Amino acid sequence: MSLASAPSDLSDLRDYAFEWALVDVETSGLVPRRDRVLSVAVVTLGPDGEQTGEFSTLLDPGCDPGPVHVHGLTAERLRGAPAFEQVAERIGALLEGRVLVAHNAQFDYDFLAHEFARARLRLPVDRRLCTLALNRRVDPPTDDLKLGTLAAHYGVPRLKAHDALDDTRVLAGVLRASLRAAAGLDLPLPLVACPPRQDPRFAPKPPKTPCAFRNPGRLSPGGPLVQGMKVAVTGETGTDRADLVLRGVAAGLNMMGSVSRHTSVLVANEPSGGSAKARRARAEGVPVIDESAFLRLLGDVRPGTPHEGAAAPEPGQPSHHVPAPEAVPVQEPVPVQDPAPAPGPATAPSPGLPAVPTPRAPAAGEAAGPKPGAKRSAKPRGPLTGRRVLVLGGTHPDAVAARTRVVELGGAAAINLSAGVTDVVVLDGGHGDRRLARITALLLPVHDAAWLVAPVVTEAAGAGEGRAAAHVLPRGGVVDLPLPKGRGPADRWTVTASWAQQTACEIDVVAFVLDEDEQVSFDEDFVFYGAPENPGGTVRLLSDGPTEQTVSVDLATLPPSARKVVVAAAIDGSPAFGDVGALHIVSGPGTSAAALAQATLDAATTERTMLLAEIYRRGESWRLRAVGQGYDHDLGALARGYGVDVTD
Repeated sequence: MSLASAPSDLSDLRDYAFEWALVDVETSGLVPRRDRVLSVAVVTLGPDGEQTGEFSTLLDPGCDPGPVHVHGLTAERLRGAPAFEQVAERIGALLEGRVLVAHNAQFDYDFLAHEFARARLRLPVDRRLCTLALNRRVDPPTDDLKLGTLAAHYGVPRLKAHDALDDTRVLAGVLRASLRAAAGLDLPLPLVACPPRQDPRFAPKPPKTPCAFRNPGRLSPGGPLVQGMKVAVTGETGTDRADLVLRGVAAGLNMMGSVSRHTSVLVANEPSGGSAKARRARAEGVPVIDESAFLRLLGDVRPGTPHEGAAAPEPGQPSHHVPAPEAVPVQEPVPVQDPAPAPGPATAPSPGLPAVPTPRAPAAGEAAGPKPGAKRSAKPRGPLTGRRVLVLGGTHPDAVAARTRVVELGGAAAINLSAGVTDVVVLDGGHGDRRLARITALLLPVHDAAWLVAPVVTEAAGAGEGRAAAHVLPRGGVVDLPLPKGRGPADRWTVTASWAQQTACEIDVVAFVLDEDEQVSFDEDFVFYGAPENPGGTVRLLSDGPTEQTVSVDLATLPPSARKVVVAAAIDGSPAFGDVGALHIVSGPGTSAAALAQATLDAATTERTMLLAEIYRRGESWRLRAVGQGYDHDLGALARGYGVDVTD
């Protein structure tokens, strides 16, 4: 069978010449640590794009095969197939020394990593390439970036969707065409280094149950404990610490791993001790009781107020998660007016670290956020509506002003060259940009700064055709999100952040799952590179390349206590976001669906951390806000402000 109708010879693309191992897996579910691989296919290509090997097999997972209506693999079909450990060495031989390629590569990579770990073998992959991430950079004129859509766009035949071998053969054709498109734009490949997934720091912990009750405030002198109170424990205890925490959880208390201004009470047998929790409690005025008083109060915990959508357990019974009621989805994001953002993190200064200011009152060196009560603009309409404009050169303030003007005129401000760019504005010094030669070869319209005063639009051949433009949000802009209908990939809303390809520093995208007090319920609700998934799997970090990372949020299964998910970015090292330039965010349902909203976050100077976006509850609905709020302090200070117990 021919792999694709597109030319397979890539021998002229020397900068893109690698040994490739193209992979597709069909699985019993979506969670690698829990679900199993049902079938796997591997096709290997040489640096010239020619096929050098192929292997595929069904697998007996030893469990229910899951959504048969999706993959068609019944238990009967899988019976008698080998177990993964029986074919792991053969698969490993095909992967060894090659770049792993998949569409949404982290999904396939994570499943293979867990299967190899179960077989007590090393996954022999050092680098991977995601064709989805590559095509986000190329930005072809398609309605979405699903494998089938890209195959149709690139002229690659597809016979049977959700068949691992056919999908891998299709992937080979899509890879070849995508590499040619990337070469035409002179784009670097978004290769991702793959650390050993057997490292325990990558293993998500078992789910923790969020407290079902709202925080009633602090313990009053001589008063009772109330369900939902935030309780922290520090120092030596006579009762085993784990048992003490379990007893508090069973009583409906919110047992925390850290102290913040929202902590109701600290349990400490030595209240004047030198622990970080004790020092923070003293600084915040949090009441402190000893272990014997806590155990006595546990005998009479008063009923609390449940979170909206949560059933209230009886005292003595563990709290639990009840999914929010199903709602009718909204097909399009709708611009809305909303009250000013709720105050963000605010903490007392930690030793050697600045206090975390709130977005309502930006401190010196911050990028100013939306003013309280500021009116959110309606969907921009203007001469640049539907256009994507790349700005080259200029001083930092001039480039910021130019991109801001693009958005005011209804356009989207690009930060990298892609097939979706329709116009280029060259400011002072921009003629030395290495991308200008490629732009000229692509016959893109090139303008000077004066064009932005009253732009006259000329059509660039093929640019921006074939799809609806995503809604452009200004900083502080808000849109309603389609409401979740149930549990599934379509309910995983994503926020993808990208930055300039020439960036010379490491940027980490992170997420915080916050309650009504703007605090994490437990430290594991801080999602970052070292812990890329929170315990319930509702929020995940996907690393798509050195200049792009995605946060995926399952709106349908977020617990009622979760009121907001904050997506942020932090610089690892001494540079600031003023050195990086603009960050671009796009948001949509799932990783390969068309983006429904986008924003270019600009104007940073000395900031080292940046709040990018918020996904938050508004009644029974969800909304997305483009934030663009920067701070001079590091990620540790930002995390502490949200109640994370950070160890330096």
